[in-house]
Amino acid sequence: MGGVEDEEPATKRVKLSTEELRGLSNGSSIIEPVSDSSSDLMARPLSSEGDEEVVGSKGVIKRVEFVRIIAKALYSLGYKKSGERLEEESGIPLHSSVVNLFMQQVLDGNWNESVATLKKIGLLDESIVKSASFLILEQKFLELLNAEKVMDALNTLRTEITPLCINSTRVRELSSRVVAPSQFVLVGSHSQDIVRAKSRSKLLEELQKLLPPTVMIPERRLEHLVEQALLLQRDACPFHNSLDKEMSLYTDHQCGRDQIPSQTLQILRDHSDEVWFLQFSHNGKYLASSSNDRSVIIWEVDVNRGVSMKHRLCGHQKSVCSVSWSPDCNELLTCGVEEAVRRWDVSSGECLHIYEKAGVGLVSCGWSPDGKWIFSGVNDKSICMWHLDGRELECWKGQRTLRISDLEITSDGKQIISIFKENAILLLDREAKVERYIEEDQTITSFSLSRDNRFLLVNLLNQEIHLWNIEGDLKLVAKYVGHKRARFVIRSCFGGLAQAFIASGSEDSQVYIWHRGSGELIEALPGHSGAVNCVSWNPVNPHMLASASDDRTIRIWGLNELNMKRKDAQSNGIHYCNGRT
Repeated sequence: MGGVEDEEPATKRVKLSTEELRGLSNGSSIIEPVSDSSSDLMARPLSSEGDEEVVGSKGVIKRVEFVRIIAKALYSLGYKKSGERLEEESGIPLHSSVVNLFMQQVLDGNWNESVATLKKIGLLDESIVKSASFLILEQKFLELLNAEKVMDALNTLRTEITPLCINSTRVRELSSRVVAPSQFVLVGSHSQDIVRAKSRSKLLEELQKLLPPTVMIPERRLEHLVEQALLLQRDACPFHNSLDKEMSLYTDHQCGRDQIPSQTLQILRDHSDEVWFLQFSHNGKYLASSSNDRSVIIWEVDVNRGVSMKHRLCGHQKSVCSVSWSPDCNELLTCGVEEAVRRWDVSSGECLHIYEKAGVGLVSCGWSPDGKWIFSGVNDKSICMWHLDGRELECWKGQRTLRISDLEITSDGKQIISIFKENAILLLDREAKVERYIEEDQTITSFSLSRDNRFLLVNLLNQEIHLWNIEGDLKLVAKYVGHKRARFVIRSCFGGLAQAFIASGSEDSQVYIWHRGSGELIEALPGHSGAVNCVSWNPVNPHMLASASDDRTIRIWGLNELNMKRKDAQSNGIHYCNGRT
């Protein structure tokens, strides 16, 4: 902050010079000669206020506001002479004389005078006047208390602060500091107030936030407007998908399609039947795929973004419908269709445990956020929680899930999410014992939870994907259309930088990508020769996408500029491609 940090006692303070006051609070004021007459103290319009002259081609920027904000920015950046010259040349002062006097009185600790001047600024909202007066008198109280002038402090509290009739809780706190000051020294509260009492420039900052911006322009207002404009441009850009893409003030921001992973870099052919499910690990270093061939393959992503087989996991007696990575990415859960859940060590490929229940089959799996428990949907429509050693810890019976169902657990471990009816999703708060429901008009085929746990992506039978906000009240916020779904379970996912995109498989053998915010379909990627059942976007690398298909292959998609060298077509069942096919 460009202001003065007041470390000396209040009695040693001296009046700031013109330059120092201009530099206060990142240069938020100027000094003008002020008459002692009360008529001169009343707030008057700034010299150019009322001038309807505008700047800019759209006619929406008022010249007076524009100049004042620029002057404020110049002082904030330390360019005091430039700020002064701008005010002088434009005839538009940053602050009126009465506001400058008010600021100086606050810095000098002239509390009664500053409260009187505050009332002459011309604020129409009486509640703001009271709140600002409260802050000033609170500072007066704390400085008196700090100077061990207890009776004066008490008198200020009784005769000046309390009659304002606001913030009664804070008034009681201040009163208790008079009655038992040692108590607050022990817990640190009193010491914090002493620090605040020593910094009148900090008080001025608080007053600035409270007063209308026409009176005192908020700190860093120009920076905020520019940042807001840049972020709006970025968010409106349908292809923004790279941290390396620098944004400049010199030109409008616009990315090209080359930021979207739309080129097939590899084709993985090691499954012998339809590939139903795949998922990248949280750290982006691995990819796990499950298949109708009853196996799961763990793939490793190397430093050059190439993908190669690490382990083939065998042991399931039925097709494997889903996988789930542990929070530390060292273990993997795999679930057979109405069979058992297996837990594997990623490093060795060893099966560490098999979870099963007599007479029923498990249909889904997921981890607790701390990795100490696992969850599973059961085909009797219950959801069970297991210890890693296989002990069943809890079971939520009743219609909690369908026979074939997705399962998600929020990162705080509180909510379990599952499809519990054909057209409804259950959000079960296992601690509060509260159930919420997302109800659709169509049959739900699958869903996916966003990384921040705020949104749920729901795939429907009618070839729509719905985006629900599940934070607070449940709300449908977007719909995505264009992909094909008639017979199979098709899965979609969040992905890209800040999960700004939605990707989905499709029965027409293509991968579809939408911009999440606008809903615009930006890519339909051909290449597969069978239905694309599942997609997964690398959570670490926004330029890597994987798709799984009935054609028994997995495609790794990347940027067009990553033209990898063609390798032996038969090497480890992996094909490297320069094109989409």
